Amino acid sequence: MTQTTNQSEIASGIQLAFAPILEELTNVESILSVEMRSKHPFVDELVRYGCLLGGKRLRPALLLLTAKAVGQVCKEHYVLGAVVEMIHTATLVHDDVLDDAEIRRHLATVNSRWDSESSILLGDFLFTHAFYLASTLDSTLACRLIGKSTNLVCEGEIRQKGSKAKFNIEEDEYTQIIDAKTAELCACSCQLGAQFTNASAVTVEKLKRYGRYLGIAFQITDDLLDVVGSEVETGKSLGTDMKKQKPTLPLIRLLQVADKATREEVITLLELNTADHRSELLGLLEQHETLDYTRNKAQSYAQLAADQLDGLPESPALTSLQMLANFVVMRSR
Repeated sequence: MTQTTNQSEIASGIQLAFAPILEELTNVESILSVEMRSKHPFVDELVRYGCLLGGKRLRPALLLLTAKAVGQVCKEHYVLGAVVEMIHTATLVHDDVLDDAEIRRHLATVNSRWDSESSILLGDFLFTHAFYLASTLDSTLACRLIGKSTNLVCEGEIRQKGSKAKFNIEEDEYTQIIDAKTAELCACSCQLGAQFTNASAVTVEKLKRYGRYLGIAFQITDDLLDVVGSEVETGKSLGTDMKKQKPTLPLIRLLQVADKATREEVITLLELNTADHRSELLGLLEQHETLDYTRNKAQSYAQLAADQLDGLPESPALTSLQMLANFVVMRSR
């Protein structure tokens, strides 16, 4: 797939990728609609609003597609699909506070519509309720796997916070951070999908790696969109990485390849952080070909994800997983 693919084609492609699990996703949505409620009016309003911010349902889709690619979807998968989506939504709600973001999925963020306190409490509600829901399954395996992954997600976020304004960060450390904060939950979703079909250990590990590489490709693309994307298309606040001086791959690469004078200029532009200065920074990123470098990195991880699917039996679900490895790096939102 080429980079000239338009966004309506990509959106249609993602819908097509979800086609083998539409009925199963509906079952997950039914669980979410029941669980993300409260008898207390303000809590109910907040939680139901949070459900709208989760978006594409990529993680439950990965869980269901991996299950269907290697076995049969069972009732545990529906519960786990809701669990991983609740955890993902909790991380988004907390991220929006950290980033001072105002828009998410074309809606006002919780911290923008209400306040940061409401966002933090909503995130806590979602985290804890997700673990309660996972604990209702007969096996404790899901709780153990999700607990470990969620801890790694939080650790990744803390590591990213600690890297603020550290402009000499290595690309490898950046990759470790996004592996934890984004890819880990994708990997866990794929692992759960395969594990609860009683797939072999080798198959479970392959699909877990698929989710991890896909998640890394997704986050690198997200970091690129933060620089070059359109808020109208993405439906969320952009420029937050620069505003918060987060060392993402486009900036890391620019500081690696630029001469000393340009590096000093880049750091000054980041510190000044105005619309005009961000425009200048974008020009430097383009001049030094760091945007193309970032796109190529995302595509290489997407290819690594696709490679993990080799040897699995042909099926509509497998085709969908292959399609997602392509579309995840071509999106504009």
